[in-house]
Amino acid sequence: MIPQNPEMLLSFINMKLRDEFENFEELCNVLDIDAEEISQKLHDAGYEYIPEVNQFK
Repeated sequence: MIPQNPEMLLSFINMKLRDEFENFEELCNVLDIDAEEISQKLHDAGYEYIPEVNQFK
């Protein structure tokens, strides 16, 4: 289950990126989640994916 709270979502996604996945696209494919939806939720909370560091900041 993906957290709905933006701060919890940020923590969950960044933890998965750090520990299990090489990039956001892979994470979304493996977990079968909508990349656009997650990106938009995090964008609305003020975060953007930075590929060079493989994190949302």
